[in-house]
Amino acid sequence: MTVIKVVVIVILGLLLLHQVVMRIVRKLVHFPAPAFIGRGLDSNYRRKLQPPEKIIQRSGIRKGMRVLEVGCGSGAYTTFVARVVGGGGKVYALDIQPEMLQQLQSKLAKPENEDIRNIELINSSAYELPFDDDSLDLVYMVTVLQEIPDRSKALQQVRRVLKPGGILAVTEWLPDPDYPWKSTTIKIGREAGLVLDEALGNLWHYTVRFRKP
Repeated sequence: MTVIKVVVIVILGLLLLHQVVMRIVRKLVHFPAPAFIGRGLDSNYRRKLQPPEKIIQRSGIRKGMRVLEVGCGSGAYTTFVARVVGGGGKVYALDIQPEMLQQLQSKLAKPENEDIRNIELINSSAYELPFDDDSLDLVYMVTVLQEIPDRSKALQQVRRVLKPGGILAVTEWLPDPDYPWKSTTIKIGREAGLVLDEALGNLWHYTVRFRKP
């Protein structure tokens, strides 16, 4: 066996061990992604693996929509969504961690984002969405749902604020330590009283879209 093969096997073994350990930890303790990894989450490398245009298309985000991003973090996808919904739409970027929102605020202050005027930052919990009933066109989450300890409570809030026929889009990515099977995500959405609209993507990276009856 060559040295290169040994190195590859060791690296793969370490990655597998990391996944196993992290999944055990995340099963025991639920917590949001820490703010210090915000820059890593909002990186071009991540967007190559999880392209914004693919997430936007699969989620059903369109021009003129009022959209809520639950768990926006440092804003890896927020600006892309804002440009798609345009001036006639609105993006509410919600996160429980003020430090994450500060990072997003700094991002919005950069010259390349001066044209974006339709994002509102909200520091709140997924259990207390500060919106009227039946007021939003679409809610989306990218590798966030499994970080929420009481997913049923959060999805009841999502169902409340969505307009009839409104969309919830849940995107998951396999390397994430909280990654659930597609069937698990579908089950959680249905148990919250949402109707499955479409499941798109593959094992590695998928989006499940639900509608409010």
